[in-house]
Amino acid sequence: MAALNEPLSYIGITPFQIISALIILVAGYVVSKILISLFKESIGKTKLPPLVMEFLARFLSILLYIIVIIVALGAVGISVSPLILGLSAVVGLILGFGLQDTLTNLAAGVWIAALRPIDIDEVVEVSGQVGKVSGIGLMSTVLMTPDNRIITIPNKLVWGSIIVNYTRMPTRRVDVDIGIAYGTDLDRAIKLAMNLLKNHPKVLDDPEPGVVITALADSSINLQLRAWTRTEDYWEVRGDLTKGIYELYTREGIEIPFPQLDVHVREMPK
Repeated sequence: MAALNEPLSYIGITPFQIISALIILVAGYVVSKILISLFKESIGKTKLPPLVMEFLARFLSILLYIIVIIVALGAVGISVSPLILGLSAVVGLILGFGLQDTLTNLAAGVWIAALRPIDIDEVVEVSGQVGKVSGIGLMSTVLMTPDNRIITIPNKLVWGSIIVNYTRMPTRRVDVDIGIAYGTDLDRAIKLAMNLLKNHPKVLDDPEPGVVITALADSSINLQLRAWTRTEDYWEVRGDLTKGIYELYTREGIEIPFPQLDVHVREMPK
């Protein structure tokens, strides 16, 4: 035993300490594997997503391996206090930067849940993205687009941007723009458009539909058909009116002009 306690040259570590450290490393590795396996088995009975369970298992394994290495270094006489302090500082720095956005998203999620500017199954425009709200979590909001894409937006961007809610109100106004040629009988064009609006079964009588002149443009007189309908009928009514006004004006001989530019060339002097 005296030979085992004689320090190795230059480093001052005895063979006994090296053997102890190796035993700690092997035993610690085996125990860590057992604990990780038990942990995976226990969280596998929960309803956590697989990605979350894998992340937690990896985090636990890294933590256990670090503990085993620190204990092994202590067994060979190396002071681990500076190492622990250094690791603590690094972990604190990482958590500080990482949790900054996390806490911001968490606070924004609380405000969204409390004030409800958006709700599940509502169609909204948030941070430049349009879709149906399929989920509102503590950290992010999930939108489903009409072409079945899933968009995940951090809550801080949701709360910090302009929110347009398209389906919160029970009714919406449908606006359809169309241009007619200069020289057209405006009264007749407006009357025909009004008849189209009033004869549509899903256009509401109250508020009353209307047709207004919006601009005297370069190539046309621009009209806008305005009709109120139930929110769930918005796109159907919009499509019907767009198709209907084109067919009606074509049938009645009302010209819908293309953009055009008249160029007048003066006679050049001889």
